[in-house]
Amino acid sequence: MPTDPLATTDSADDAELMLHLLTGGWVAQILRTTATLNIADHLADGPANAAEVAERVSSDPRTTYRLMRAAASLGVLSHEGERRFGLTPLGGLLRSDVPGSMRSLVMVQNEHAHWQAWERLPDAVRTGRTQMRETHGTDLFGYFGRPENAGEAALFARAMGDLSGLVTQGAIAAVDTTGVTTVVDAGGADGDFVLGLMASNPQLRGQVLELPHAVPGARAEAERRGLADRFTAVEGDFFDAVPPADLYLLKMILHDWSDESCLTILRNCRAAVTEGGRLLVVEMVIGELGKPDFATRADTDMLTATEGMERDLDEYDALFAASGWRREKTYPVGGGHSVLELVTKP
Repeated sequence: MPTDPLATTDSADDAELMLHLLTGGWVAQILRTTATLNIADHLADGPANAAEVAERVSSDPRTTYRLMRAAASLGVLSHEGERRFGLTPLGGLLRSDVPGSMRSLVMVQNEHAHWQAWERLPDAVRTGRTQMRETHGTDLFGYFGRPENAGEAALFARAMGDLSGLVTQGAIAAVDTTGVTTVVDAGGADGDFVLGLMASNPQLRGQVLELPHAVPGARAEAERRGLADRFTAVEGDFFDAVPPADLYLLKMILHDWSDESCLTILRNCRAAVTEGGRLLVVEMVIGELGKPDFATRADTDMLTATEGMERDLDEYDALFAASGWRREKTYPVGGGHSVLELVTKP
């Protein structure tokens, strides 16, 4: 007979764990509110009591204390006694003025666009498609394009930039560009990845392929870094074609798209790559099933908000094989992401 799982576990311990799991949304909103009120910034110079912080952020002293008490229970703040709180290293990620800040990411993931879409996760699973149109009448980027959502759109852009920065630093340190002459960063926004590689290798010539609205920003960033003489930014669409190159960069691109769309992008790179060239895919990779894995949660977020998905190595390898590529190396680069280094299939 099948074993009753409740008969073989400590139900009290499991119930306590379930309480922690089911209140994950509460935790997210505690973090969001702590970030929105800039509490970490106001503790950057040392501990303060809740009344002092409340005066600085124009909030109610008693409820500010209750929020800070909750944040301390999460390890974001430390309690120093007498209602005084300090900032922990974890809480330091909520500061707005430091490298590696995750403040914008914490805020935007719990703002209207994402929070409302998550409410319809059961429908997304039943139907097999994102519920953004049912929730907001458009896709995620259409929502951010509306004038009334400009503030949330700017927050999203900062959040993606912060997350990308965490990943890019590790990728630049790990990638070997020996023997490479030309690099194309497809969908590379302001060119942070390719410009970082160029700064490390004075022989590289780099290019960003982007939609028209992003090209001026990439050119300005190259000028700012003193790399404009080796850099170009061109208007284009990686669904149509990509310029020839020795090395292609696809950083946090494929997870936004369906398998069919990914195959189009990968095949376009394969058609244009020079002999012996490579392609670097930077993405989260889903790990061993049943183990704690942020990538599976991120995949569920992709289901609620986009047409894309996070994938495991087998799923990526299937896409690569179908588009004329073969994965040769895989290495972590920080921020929960890995580089999948591809070479052409014979």
